[in-house]
Amino acid sequence: MAAALKMDAFIRKLYSWLMWAAQPFLRRKLLRRGQAEPGYLEAVNERFGFYSQAPEARSELVWIHAVSLGETRTAAILLSSLRAQWPGLRVLLTHGTATGRAEGASLLREGDVQVWQPWDSEAAVARFFTHFKPRLGLLLETEVWPNTVAFARARGVPLALVNARLSAKSLQQALRMAPLSKPAYAALAAVYAQSEGDADRLCLLGAPVQGVFGNLKFDAAPDAAQQLLGRQWRQALGRPVLMLASSREGEEDDFLKQIRALALSAPAQAATEKIADYGAAGLRAAVDFQILIVPRHPQRFDEVRALVEQHGLSVSRRSSWGAAPLPADVWLGDSLGEMALYYALSDVALLGGSYAPLGGQNLIEAAAGGCPVIMGPHTFNFAEVAELAEAAGAARRVQDMAEAVRSARAMLSRPAAQQAAAAAGLQFAAQHRGAAASTVQALARWLEQGLKS
Repeated sequence: MAAALKMDAFIRKLYSWLMWAAQPFLRRKLLRRGQAEPGYLEAVNERFGFYSQAPEARSELVWIHAVSLGETRTAAILLSSLRAQWPGLRVLLTHGTATGRAEGASLLREGDVQVWQPWDSEAAVARFFTHFKPRLGLLLETEVWPNTVAFARARGVPLALVNARLSAKSLQQALRMAPLSKPAYAALAAVYAQSEGDADRLCLLGAPVQGVFGNLKFDAAPDAAQQLLGRQWRQALGRPVLMLASSREGEEDDFLKQIRALALSAPAQAATEKIADYGAAGLRAAVDFQILIVPRHPQRFDEVRALVEQHGLSVSRRSSWGAAPLPADVWLGDSLGEMALYYALSDVALLGGSYAPLGGQNLIEAAAGGCPVIMGPHTFNFAEVAELAEAAGAARRVQDMAEAVRSARAMLSRPAAQQAAAAAGLQFAAQHRGAAASTVQALARWLEQGLKS
Protein backbone atom coordinates (compact mmCIF):
# COMPACT_ATOMS: atom_id res chain seq x y z
CA MET A 1 0.00 0.00 0.00
CA ALA A 2 2.76 2.44 0.96
CA ALA A 3 4.62 1.68 -2.26
CA ALA A 4 1.45 2.27 -4.30
CA LEU A 5 0.86 5.62 -2.60
CA LYS A 6 4.43 6.66 -3.29
CA MET A 7 4.02 5.70 -6.94
CA ASP A 8 0.77 7.68 -7.18
CA ALA A 9 2.51 10.71 -5.65
CA PHE A 10 5.38 10.37 -8.11
CA ILE A 11 2.99 10.15 -11.08
CA ARG A 12 1.15 13.23 -9.85
CA LYS A 13 4.41 15.19 -9.49
CA LEU A 14 5.48 14.10 -12.98
CA TYR A 15 2.09 15.18 -14.36
CA SER A 16 2.39 18.55 -12.62
CA TRP A 17 5.85 19.09 -14.06
CA LEU A 18 4.65 18.21 -17.56
CA MET A 19 1.72 20.64 -17.25
CA TRP A 20 4.15 23.36 -16.18
CA ALA A 21 6.56 22.55 -19.01
CA ALA A 22 3.75 22.50 -21.60
CA GLN A 23 2.70 26.11 -21.03
CA PRO A 24 4.79 27.60 -23.88
CA PHE A 25 3.33 25.02 -26.26
CA LEU A 26 -0.18 25.90 -25.10
CA ARG A 27 0.48 29.58 -25.84
CA ARG A 28 1.62 28.71 -29.35
CA LYS A 29 -1.42 26.50 -29.87
CA LEU A 30 -3.72 29.31 -28.78
CA LEU A 31 -1.96 31.68 -31.16
CA ARG A 32 -2.56 29.28 -34.06
CA ARG A 33 -6.19 28.70 -33.10
CA GLY A 34 -6.64 32.43 -32.81
CA GLN A 35 -5.85 32.94 -36.48
CA ALA A 36 -9.14 31.22 -37.35
CA GLU A 37 -11.05 32.04 -34.14
CA PRO A 38 -9.99 35.38 -32.62
CA GLY A 39 -11.75 34.49 -29.39
CA TYR A 40 -8.78 32.33 -28.45
CA LEU A 41 -6.59 35.43 -28.33
CA GLU A 42 -8.77 37.08 -25.71
CA ALA A 43 -7.34 37.34 -22.17
CA VAL A 44 -4.81 34.54 -22.73
CA ASN A 45 -3.14 35.17 -19.36
CA GLU A 46 -6.32 34.09 -17.59
CA ARG A 47 -5.50 30.52 -18.58
CA PHE A 48 -2.38 30.77 -16.42
CA GLY A 49 -4.05 32.34 -13.40
CA PHE A 50 -3.49 36.06 -14.02
CA TYR A 51 -6.66 38.18 -13.93
CA SER A 52 -7.72 41.77 -14.55
CA GLN A 53 -10.71 41.45 -12.22
CA ALA A 54 -10.31 42.52 -8.61
CA PRO A 55 -9.81 39.56 -6.26
CA GLU A 56 -12.82 38.39 -4.30
CA ALA A 57 -12.88 39.49 -0.67
CA ARG A 58 -14.84 36.48 0.55
CA SER A 59 -16.08 33.09 -0.60
CA GLU A 60 -19.30 33.87 -2.42
CA LEU A 61 -19.04 32.76 -6.04
CA VAL A 62 -20.44 29.47 -7.29
CA TRP A 63 -18.05 28.23 -9.94
CA ILE A 64 -19.59 26.53 -13.00
CA HIS A 65 -17.19 25.06 -15.53
CA ALA A 66 -18.56 24.43 -19.02
CA VAL A 67 -15.68 23.61 -21.33
CA SER A 68 -17.30 24.10 -24.75
CA LEU A 69 -20.47 25.13 -26.55
CA GLY A 70 -22.54 22.06 -25.71
CA GLU A 71 -21.64 22.15 -22.03
CA THR A 72 -22.33 25.88 -21.87
CA ARG A 73 -25.83 25.34 -23.21
CA THR A 74 -26.29 22.65 -20.57
CA ALA A 75 -24.99 25.09 -17.95
CA ALA A 76 -27.69 27.55 -19.05
CA ILE A 77 -30.38 24.99 -18.19
CA LEU A 78 -28.91 24.32 -14.76
CA LEU A 79 -28.23 27.99 -14.07
CA SER A 80 -31.82 28.94 -14.86
CA SER A 81 -33.08 26.42 -12.30
CA LEU A 82 -30.52 27.51 -9.70
CA ARG A 83 -31.45 31.16 -10.05
CA ALA A 84 -35.15 30.37 -9.84
CA GLN A 85 -34.50 29.10 -6.31
CA TRP A 86 -31.63 31.41 -5.35
CA PRO A 87 -32.02 34.71 -7.23
CA GLY A 88 -29.00 36.23 -5.48
CA LEU A 89 -26.59 33.61 -6.80
CA ARG A 90 -23.27 35.00 -8.05
CA VAL A 91 -21.56 32.84 -10.66
CA LEU A 92 -17.99 32.31 -11.77
CA LEU A 93 -18.26 30.85 -15.29
CA THR A 94 -15.24 29.24 -16.96
CA HIS A 95 -14.68 27.69 -20.39
CA GLY A 96 -11.98 26.07 -22.49
CA THR A 97 -13.14 26.99 -26.02
CA ALA A 98 -13.93 30.25 -27.77
CA THR A 99 -17.43 29.12 -28.74
CA GLY A 100 -18.16 28.17 -25.15
CA ARG A 101 -17.00 31.54 -23.86
CA ALA A 102 -18.99 33.47 -26.47
CA GLU A 103 -22.14 31.52 -25.62
CA GLY A 104 -21.54 31.90 -21.89
CA ALA A 105 -21.41 35.68 -22.06
CA SER A 106 -25.19 35.74 -22.53
CA LEU A 107 -25.69 33.95 -19.21
CA LEU A 108 -23.98 36.59 -17.09
CA ARG A 109 -25.77 38.92 -14.69
CA GLU A 110 -24.49 41.80 -12.61
CA GLY A 111 -21.91 40.51 -10.18
CA ASP A 112 -21.03 37.42 -12.23
CA VAL A 113 -17.52 36.73 -13.52
CA GLN A 114 -16.38 34.94 -16.66
CA VAL A 115 -12.80 33.77 -17.28
CA TRP A 116 -10.95 30.96 -18.99
CA GLN A 117 -10.53 27.62 -17.26
CA PRO A 118 -7.13 27.62 -15.52
CA TRP A 119 -4.49 25.44 -17.09
CA ASP A 120 -4.03 22.44 -14.79
CA SER A 121 -0.61 23.40 -13.48
CA GLU A 122 -0.21 23.71 -9.72
CA ALA A 123 0.63 27.41 -9.86
CA ALA A 124 -2.21 28.43 -12.22
CA VAL A 125 -4.78 26.46 -10.25
CA ALA A 126 -3.57 27.93 -6.95
CA ARG A 127 -3.84 31.48 -8.33
CA PHE A 128 -7.36 30.74 -9.61
CA PHE A 129 -8.67 29.54 -6.25
CA THR A 130 -6.86 32.25 -4.30
CA HIS A 131 -8.20 35.00 -6.56
CA PHE A 132 -11.85 33.97 -6.84
CA LYS A 133 -12.38 31.97 -3.62
CA PRO A 134 -15.30 29.92 -4.98
CA ARG A 135 -17.53 28.37 -2.31
CA LEU A 136 -18.66 25.52 -4.59
CA GLY A 137 -17.61 24.15 -7.96
CA LEU A 138 -19.89 22.50 -10.50
CA LEU A 139 -18.09 20.69 -13.31
CA LEU A 140 -20.24 19.86 -16.35
CA GLU A 141 -20.26 16.35 -17.81
CA THR A 142 -16.63 15.18 -18.15
CA GLU A 143 -14.22 17.83 -16.92
CA VAL A 144 -12.08 16.29 -14.16
CA TRP A 145 -8.53 17.65 -13.88
CA PRO A 146 -6.14 16.16 -11.27
CA ASN A 147 -4.53 19.34 -9.90
CA THR A 148 -7.77 21.30 -9.95
CA VAL A 149 -9.63 18.65 -7.97
CA ALA A 150 -6.75 18.12 -5.52
CA PHE A 151 -6.35 21.84 -4.83
CA ALA A 152 -10.11 22.30 -4.35
CA ARG A 153 -10.17 19.50 -1.80
CA ALA A 154 -7.17 20.94 0.03
CA ARG A 155 -8.92 24.32 0.22
CA GLY A 156 -12.20 22.79 1.38
CA VAL A 157 -14.08 23.73 -1.80
CA PRO A 158 -16.57 20.98 -2.71
CA LEU A 159 -16.51 20.03 -6.38
CA ALA A 160 -19.50 18.21 -7.88
CA LEU A 161 -19.52 16.61 -11.32
CA VAL A 162 -23.04 17.23 -12.65
CA ASN A 163 -24.76 15.77 -15.70
CA ALA A 164 -21.83 13.38 -15.58
CA ARG A 165 -21.12 10.97 -18.40
CA LEU A 166 -18.29 8.56 -19.10
CA SER A 167 -18.18 6.38 -22.20
CA ALA A 168 -16.67 2.91 -22.25
CA LYS A 169 -13.83 4.26 -24.38
CA SER A 170 -13.14 7.10 -21.95
CA LEU A 171 -13.20 4.65 -19.04
CA GLN A 172 -10.50 2.54 -20.65
CA GLN A 173 -8.39 5.65 -21.26
CA ALA A 174 -8.84 6.71 -17.63
CA LEU A 175 -7.94 3.27 -16.33
CA ARG A 176 -4.69 3.38 -18.29
CA MET A 177 -3.86 6.51 -16.25
CA ALA A 178 -5.30 5.17 -13.00
CA PRO A 179 -2.65 6.75 -10.72
CA LEU A 180 -3.91 10.14 -11.94
CA SER A 181 -7.55 9.53 -12.70
CA LYS A 182 -8.65 7.48 -9.71
CA PRO A 183 -7.48 9.94 -7.02
CA ALA A 184 -9.04 12.79 -9.00
CA TYR A 185 -12.45 11.14 -9.31
CA ALA A 186 -12.35 9.92 -5.71
CA ALA A 187 -11.65 13.47 -4.45
CA LEU A 188 -14.87 14.88 -5.93
CA ALA A 189 -17.51 15.80 -3.36
CA ALA A 190 -20.36 14.27 -5.40
CA VAL A 191 -21.16 12.94 -8.85
CA TYR A 192 -24.63 13.03 -10.42
CA ALA A 193 -24.70 10.78 -13.48
CA GLN A 194 -26.83 10.89 -16.60
CA SER A 195 -27.49 7.14 -16.73
CA GLU A 196 -26.96 3.92 -14.81
CA GLY A 197 -24.28 2.94 -17.32
CA ASP A 198 -22.41 6.19 -16.72
CA ALA A 199 -22.77 5.68 -12.97
CA ASP A 200 -21.32 2.16 -13.14
CA ARG A 201 -18.32 3.31 -15.17
CA LEU A 202 -17.70 6.30 -12.89
CA CYS A 203 -17.83 4.05 -9.82
CA LEU A 204 -15.06 1.92 -11.35
CA LEU A 205 -12.85 5.02 -11.08
CA GLY A 206 -13.81 5.56 -7.45
CA ALA A 207 -16.17 8.46 -8.11
CA PRO A 208 -18.70 9.16 -5.32
CA VAL A 209 -21.85 8.74 -7.42
CA GLN A 210 -24.78 10.02 -5.34
CA GLY A 211 -27.54 10.07 -7.92
CA VAL A 212 -28.62 9.19 -11.46
CA PHE A 213 -30.80 12.04 -12.66
CA GLY A 214 -30.90 11.75 -16.45
CA ASN A 215 -29.63 14.33 -18.91
CA LEU A 216 -30.08 18.04 -18.22
CA LYS A 217 -30.47 18.67 -21.95
CA PHE A 218 -33.96 17.17 -21.80
CA ASP A 219 -35.02 20.15 -19.70
CA ALA A 220 -34.14 22.66 -22.41
CA ALA A 221 -37.12 24.30 -24.08
CA PRO A 222 -36.52 24.87 -27.82
CA ASP A 223 -36.62 28.53 -28.82
CA ALA A 224 -40.25 29.09 -29.80
CA ALA A 225 -39.52 32.00 -32.15
CA GLN A 226 -36.88 29.96 -33.99
CA GLN A 227 -39.23 27.00 -34.26
CA LEU A 228 -42.01 29.16 -35.68
CA LEU A 229 -39.70 30.71 -38.27
CA GLY A 230 -38.30 27.33 -39.25
CA ARG A 231 -41.76 25.85 -39.73
CA GLN A 232 -42.84 28.84 -41.81
CA TRP A 233 -39.81 28.52 -44.10
CA ARG A 234 -40.33 24.77 -44.37
CA GLN A 235 -43.98 25.19 -45.37
CA ALA A 236 -43.16 27.90 -47.90
CA LEU A 237 -40.47 25.76 -49.56
CA GLY A 238 -42.94 23.16 -50.76
CA ARG A 239 -40.52 20.22 -50.64
CA PRO A 240 -38.83 18.34 -47.79
CA VAL A 241 -35.50 19.27 -46.23
CA LEU A 242 -32.75 16.78 -45.36
CA MET A 243 -30.18 18.08 -42.88
CA LEU A 244 -26.73 16.82 -41.99
CA ALA A 245 -26.65 18.12 -38.41
CA SER A 246 -23.51 19.02 -36.43
CA SER A 247 -21.32 17.47 -39.11
CA ARG A 248 -17.65 16.76 -38.61
CA GLU A 249 -14.70 16.70 -41.00
CA GLY A 250 -15.07 14.07 -43.72
CA GLU A 251 -18.78 13.57 -43.21
CA GLU A 252 -19.89 16.39 -45.51
CA ASP A 253 -17.89 14.99 -48.41
CA ASP A 254 -19.30 11.50 -47.84
CA PHE A 255 -22.81 12.93 -47.55
CA LEU A 256 -22.57 14.79 -50.86
CA LYS A 257 -21.06 11.76 -52.60
CA GLN A 258 -23.94 9.59 -51.43
CA ILE A 259 -26.47 12.14 -52.64
CA ARG A 260 -24.69 12.12 -55.99
CA ALA A 261 -24.99 8.32 -56.02
CA LEU A 262 -28.67 8.66 -55.23
CA ALA A 263 -29.08 11.11 -58.10
CA LEU A 264 -27.28 8.79 -60.52
CA SER A 265 -29.53 5.90 -59.52
CA ALA A 266 -32.73 7.93 -59.83
CA PRO A 267 -35.06 7.30 -62.81
CA ALA A 268 -34.66 10.75 -64.31
CA GLN A 269 -33.73 9.90 -67.84
CA ALA A 270 -34.16 13.40 -69.20
CA ALA A 271 -31.52 14.67 -66.80
CA THR A 272 -29.02 11.85 -67.24
CA GLU A 273 -26.32 13.90 -68.90
CA LYS A 274 -26.49 16.67 -66.37
CA ILE A 275 -26.53 14.21 -63.49
CA ALA A 276 -23.35 12.67 -64.82
CA ASP A 277 -21.71 16.07 -64.52
CA TYR A 278 -23.36 16.50 -61.12
CA GLY A 279 -24.82 19.80 -62.22
CA ALA A 280 -27.55 21.64 -60.37
CA ALA A 281 -30.27 20.87 -62.93
CA GLY A 282 -29.51 17.16 -62.77
CA LEU A 283 -29.45 17.14 -59.02
CA ARG A 284 -32.81 18.89 -58.71
CA ALA A 285 -34.37 16.60 -61.27
CA ALA A 286 -33.26 13.45 -59.50
CA VAL A 287 -33.34 14.42 -55.81
CA ASP A 288 -36.57 16.06 -54.77
CA PHE A 289 -35.45 17.44 -51.40
CA GLN A 290 -33.48 20.44 -50.19
CA ILE A 291 -30.02 19.78 -48.73
CA LEU A 292 -29.03 21.55 -45.50
CA ILE A 293 -25.61 21.15 -43.88
CA VAL A 294 -24.90 22.54 -40.39
CA PRO A 295 -21.23 21.97 -39.41
CA ARG A 296 -20.45 21.34 -35.75
CA HIS A 297 -17.58 23.82 -35.54
CA PRO A 298 -17.84 27.41 -36.80
CA GLN A 299 -14.21 27.54 -37.90
CA ARG A 300 -15.16 25.05 -40.65
CA PHE A 301 -17.95 27.10 -42.22
CA ASP A 302 -15.75 28.43 -45.03
CA GLU A 303 -14.16 25.02 -45.55
CA VAL A 304 -17.55 23.35 -45.98
CA ARG A 305 -18.74 26.07 -48.37
CA ALA A 306 -15.66 25.45 -50.54
CA LEU A 307 -16.24 21.69 -50.39
CA VAL A 308 -19.83 22.05 -51.60
CA GLU A 309 -18.68 24.21 -54.49
CA GLN A 310 -16.02 21.64 -55.38
CA HIS A 311 -18.90 19.20 -55.84
CA GLY A 312 -20.32 21.56 -58.45
CA LEU A 313 -23.19 22.77 -56.30
CA SER A 314 -24.37 26.23 -55.39
CA VAL A 315 -24.40 27.33 -51.74
CA SER A 316 -26.63 29.67 -49.80
CA ARG A 317 -25.36 30.60 -46.32
CA ARG A 318 -27.72 31.28 -43.44
CA SER A 319 -25.72 34.44 -42.67
CA SER A 320 -26.79 35.90 -46.04
CA TRP A 321 -30.53 35.23 -45.62
CA GLY A 322 -33.05 37.95 -45.01
CA ALA A 323 -36.72 37.22 -44.60
CA ALA A 324 -36.36 33.78 -46.17
CA PRO A 325 -33.67 31.31 -47.32
CA LEU A 326 -32.07 32.10 -50.66
CA PRO A 327 -32.38 29.42 -53.38
CA ALA A 328 -29.37 27.12 -53.79
CA ASP A 329 -28.56 23.44 -54.17
CA VAL A 330 -27.21 23.38 -50.61
CA TRP A 331 -28.11 25.54 -47.64
CA LEU A 332 -25.23 26.07 -45.21
CA GLY A 333 -26.17 26.67 -41.58
CA ASP A 334 -23.33 29.01 -40.64
CA SER A 335 -24.81 30.45 -37.45
CA LEU A 336 -24.55 29.61 -33.76
CA GLY A 337 -27.43 29.11 -31.38
CA GLU A 338 -30.02 28.35 -34.06
CA MET A 339 -30.33 24.58 -33.97
CA ALA A 340 -34.00 24.92 -32.97
CA LEU A 341 -34.58 26.79 -36.24
CA TYR A 342 -32.67 24.21 -38.30
CA TYR A 343 -34.49 21.24 -36.77
CA ALA A 344 -37.87 22.95 -37.31
CA LEU A 345 -36.87 23.63 -40.91
CA SER A 346 -35.87 19.99 -41.53
CA ASP A 347 -37.95 16.87 -42.11
CA VAL A 348 -35.14 14.45 -41.29
CA ALA A 349 -31.68 14.94 -39.75
CA LEU A 350 -28.58 12.79 -40.12
CA LEU A 351 -26.64 12.90 -36.85
CA GLY A 352 -23.15 14.29 -37.36
CA GLY A 353 -20.19 12.73 -35.61
CA SER A 354 -21.80 9.30 -35.82
CA TYR A 355 -20.68 8.36 -39.34
CA ALA A 356 -16.99 8.75 -38.50
CA PRO A 357 -15.61 7.16 -35.31
CA LEU A 358 -16.09 10.34 -33.28
CA GLY A 359 -18.79 9.30 -30.83
CA GLY A 360 -21.73 11.21 -32.28
CA GLN A 361 -23.55 14.31 -31.07
CA ASN A 362 -26.45 14.66 -28.70
CA LEU A 363 -29.77 14.04 -30.43
CA ILE A 364 -32.01 15.39 -27.64
CA GLU A 365 -32.45 18.79 -29.28
CA ALA A 366 -33.60 17.13 -32.50
CA ALA A 367 -36.13 14.99 -30.62
CA ALA A 368 -37.45 18.00 -28.71
CA GLY A 369 -37.87 19.80 -32.03
CA GLY A 370 -39.83 16.93 -33.56
CA CYS A 371 -37.18 16.12 -36.16
CA PRO A 372 -36.56 12.40 -36.82
CA VAL A 373 -32.92 11.34 -36.56
CA ILE A 374 -30.91 8.83 -38.57
CA MET A 375 -27.63 8.02 -36.83
CA GLY A 376 -24.56 6.10 -37.84
CA PRO A 377 -22.76 3.34 -35.94
CA HIS A 378 -20.55 5.61 -33.78
CA THR A 379 -22.56 7.02 -30.86
CA PHE A 380 -20.37 5.94 -27.95
CA ASN A 381 -20.28 9.42 -26.40
CA PHE A 382 -24.07 9.36 -26.02
CA ALA A 383 -24.69 5.61 -26.02
CA GLU A 384 -27.60 5.44 -23.57
CA VAL A 385 -29.50 8.37 -25.09
CA ALA A 386 -29.02 6.93 -28.58
CA GLU A 387 -30.30 3.52 -27.49
CA LEU A 388 -33.32 5.01 -25.72
CA ALA A 389 -34.17 7.18 -28.72
CA GLU A 390 -33.92 4.20 -31.06
CA ALA A 391 -36.15 2.11 -28.79
CA ALA A 392 -38.70 4.94 -28.65
CA GLY A 393 -38.83 5.28 -32.45
CA ALA A 394 -37.35 8.79 -32.37
CA ALA A 395 -34.13 7.69 -34.09
CA ARG A 396 -32.97 5.01 -36.47
CA ARG A 397 -29.50 3.51 -36.65
CA VAL A 398 -27.76 2.65 -39.93
CA GLN A 399 -24.34 1.25 -40.78
CA ASP A 400 -22.95 4.01 -42.99
CA MET A 401 -23.68 7.24 -44.83
CA ALA A 402 -24.93 5.46 -47.94
CA GLU A 403 -27.62 3.65 -45.96
CA ALA A 404 -28.41 6.88 -44.11
CA VAL A 405 -29.13 8.79 -47.30
CA ARG A 406 -31.25 5.96 -48.69
CA SER A 407 -33.19 5.67 -45.43
CA ALA A 408 -33.73 9.40 -45.27
CA ARG A 409 -34.98 9.48 -48.86
CA ALA A 410 -37.41 6.66 -48.06
CA MET A 411 -38.76 8.50 -45.02
CA LEU A 412 -39.11 11.76 -46.95
CA SER A 413 -41.26 9.94 -49.49
CA ARG A 414 -43.54 8.58 -46.75
CA PRO A 415 -45.05 11.52 -44.82
CA ALA A 416 -46.90 9.23 -42.42
CA ALA A 417 -43.63 7.56 -41.34
CA GLN A 418 -41.93 10.93 -40.96
CA GLN A 419 -44.78 12.27 -38.84
CA ALA A 420 -44.81 9.17 -36.63
CA ALA A 421 -41.07 9.46 -35.99
CA ALA A 422 -41.45 13.19 -35.24
CA ALA A 423 -44.22 12.48 -32.73
CA ALA A 424 -42.11 9.75 -31.13
CA GLY A 425 -39.28 12.23 -30.71
CA LEU A 426 -41.51 14.77 -28.96
CA GLN A 427 -42.85 12.12 -26.61
CA PHE A 428 -39.35 10.77 -25.94
CA ALA A 429 -38.07 14.23 -25.02
CA ALA A 430 -41.02 14.95 -22.73
CA GLN A 431 -40.73 11.64 -20.86
CA HIS A 432 -37.12 12.23 -19.80
CA ARG A 433 -37.36 15.73 -18.34
CA GLY A 434 -36.66 16.41 -14.68
CA ALA A 435 -32.86 16.24 -14.30
CA ALA A 436 -32.60 19.96 -13.52
CA ALA A 437 -34.99 19.77 -10.57
CA SER A 438 -33.23 16.69 -9.19
CA THR A 439 -29.80 18.30 -9.54
CA VAL A 440 -30.89 21.52 -7.83
CA GLN A 441 -32.38 19.56 -4.96
CA ALA A 442 -29.15 17.60 -4.53
CA LEU A 443 -27.04 20.78 -4.56
CA ALA A 444 -29.21 22.53 -1.97
CA ARG A 445 -27.07 21.25 0.93
CA TRP A 446 -24.21 23.43 -0.28
CA LEU A 447 -26.19 26.33 -1.68
CA GLU A 448 -28.73 27.13 1.01
CA GLN A 449 -26.22 28.23 3.60
CA GLY A 450 -25.28 31.86 3.10
CA LEU A 451 -27.25 32.48 -0.10
CA LYS A 452 -30.27 34.76 -0.27
CA SER A 453 -33.46 33.09 -1.43
